[in-house]
Amino acid sequence: MLGLLITLLIAIVIGMIGSAIAPGGMPGGIIGAMIAGLVGAWIGHGLFGSWGPIIADFAIVPAIIGAAIFVFLLTLISRGLRSAT
Repeated sequence: MLGLLITLLIAIVIGMIGSAIAPGGMPGGIIGAMIAGLVGAWIGHGLFGSWGPIIADFAIVPAIIGAAIFVFLLTLISRGLRSAT
């Protein structure tokens, strides 16, 4: 149970950093940051592999880059949907 809590806390921190890097920011507060951190870690691992410091099974640098990419893509999609209406 403690491992899950640590994983979620690291995902929130990664998501907040990725949201701060990407223009537009991630909506949804802490839950949005957690989702961005988890999905960003998955994207970062797929694109860049596992390098750099690893905390709670997250490769921190690729996860932050992946979270920034995820937030940026969400921003582009939401702007496109808003302009279509």
